[in-house]
Amino acid sequence: MNGEVNKIITLCGKSWAKIGVEFIFLGAKPECDNCKIKKACLRLREGAKYKIVGLRDGTVQECALHEDGVIAVEVVELPIIALVDSNLAEGAKMRYEERVCDHYECSMFNLCHPVELKEGEMVVVGRIIGEAPDKCALGFNVVVAELQRELSQ
Repeated sequence: MNGEVNKIITLCGKSWAKIGVEFIFLGAKPECDNCKIKKACLRLREGAKYKIVGLRDGTVQECALHEDGVIAVEVVELPIIALVDSNLAEGAKMRYEERVCDHYECSMFNLCHPVELKEGEMVVVGRIIGEAPDKCALGFNVVVAELQRELSQ
């Protein structure tokens, strides 16, 4: 999934534009409203996690959010690591539904409630990684999986 076809060219702060850096795109800020180059930044999906896999020519552009300016980089969207029902197979499509759970101290809470996903979003089980690190406090049979957003058609 991280092939040449899935690379996105965007802009990021010059001070942290390094290959291997991962970040979650938080979306546009009020400072972006009048920016002439905002389309280059805002092509990313809000809430998605990305990894910088390449640097472009290094030309620095001014930016109201980044003191040192921004430069063009190549990024790929990373898979979402989450718990899914153990009866799901690789390639299965599902609509993400957040489980109602108040066991905030649970070691698996973040895997059950990935911040990258919104209620109702369609995802595909890309790969089953393995068994859950603990037993589910609510009794669900779950495994750790890589999820990918279903591509828009």
